[in-house]
Amino acid sequence: MTFSLRRHMAIAGALALSLTAPALAQQAAAPAATPGWAQGRPADQASSPLAPHAPRLTATPADRIPLDSIRLPEGFKAELWASGMPGARMMARGEDGTVYVGTRTIGRVYAVKDQGGTRSTRVLAQRLDQPNGVAVRDGALYVIAINRVLRFDNIAQNPNAEPVELTEAFALPTEAHHGWKFAAFGPDGKLYMNVGVPCNVCNFDENRHALILRYNPDGSGREVMGHGVRNSVGFDWRPGTNVLYASNNGRDWAGNDAPEDTLHRLSRPGEHHGFPYCSGNAWQDPGHTGRQCSEFPAPVAMLGPHAAALGMRFYTGTMFPEAYRGRAFIARHGSWNRDAKIGFDVVTVTLNEDGSQGRMEPFLTGLLESGDNSFKGRPTDVLVMPDGSLLVSDEQNGAIYRITYQR
Repeated sequence: MTFSLRRHMAIAGALALSLTAPALAQQAAAPAATPGWAQGRPADQASSPLAPHAPRLTATPADRIPLDSIRLPEGFKAELWASGMPGARMMARGEDGTVYVGTRTIGRVYAVKDQGGTRSTRVLAQRLDQPNGVAVRDGALYVIAINRVLRFDNIAQNPNAEPVELTEAFALPTEAHHGWKFAAFGPDGKLYMNVGVPCNVCNFDENRHALILRYNPDGSGREVMGHGVRNSVGFDWRPGTNVLYASNNGRDWAGNDAPEDTLHRLSRPGEHHGFPYCSGNAWQDPGHTGRQCSEFPAPVAMLGPHAAALGMRFYTGTMFPEAYRGRAFIARHGSWNRDAKIGFDVVTVTLNEDGSQGRMEPFLTGLLESGDNSFKGRPTDVLVMPDGSLLVSDEQNGAIYRITYQR
């Protein structure tokens, strides 16, 4: 190689480095991608300290669970029913009395067995992608993760059963944002679940997201029960009517007091409930004006702004006083997108005779410290037991409380 050629190549190499170095520097200095929870945050709130609360993913010792902080109406009592389950969220009871508990971040499903008044817990499945949804029918446990559906047959007699893979049959969306599921079998024997919106607020395929769906247990027969339900993580059927009601979480970054979380009545399959155009009490989203709030059925009840209303069940027992029978009990997981926190409790909603309107009242309180804007626990789901007691899961403490009433 001649010197002139070597010199030419050296100059070319130096020039290439001089051109790529700024680009490399810019790449190194580029900000990280905006996290999903911050999508839709206005520019004037870019420095806001508000962010989702990280769940505790280690076991909380029983003596550190804030049982003594819980406040209930007169005559009610809270006890620690089970603990040592980091991330405990949604619950389903098997025919043999075992309570199965789904999680999100930790990726586990727990089984809680009551043996003579003493509960034992074990990890039934793990390393799943947000297996929040659990449901039981005909001796089989269904576990629903982001886009995966597993069926554990004859789970009571065979606690180490290998799951049957039903993922392909259900063909759920793969987006993780609001992709965690609540699941339950309806009075019709079909498996119901939510599919949340894959964003805070955005344009999306309204036939794939912001839905409540039902399927045959094998994944066939997909039907849309409700459109425009942004993110429901709790629903149940009103006793004596078989009408489906669902909690729903409103969007973030629209202010401290708007929009509110809501309770909806899904009186007709396929009905649209407003999102992304309308939320809460006729709150029109300024970024989505294509349809008006008057086009959609009004929510049954307002559940508080950013309160994260999740698990809900109608009370079907007889232990509680007559006034509580038929009420909806709703776990409000607690706000993060609000300067003064709200929720971290359980409320009830009393419906009018035709079920079109409801009145919210506090029930389980004491886990939110309003003085310093802190919290001690995060109620996530509720479950009525055969004896009429009420179980309340607490994701933050990996615990389940049992609420009883004594005259």
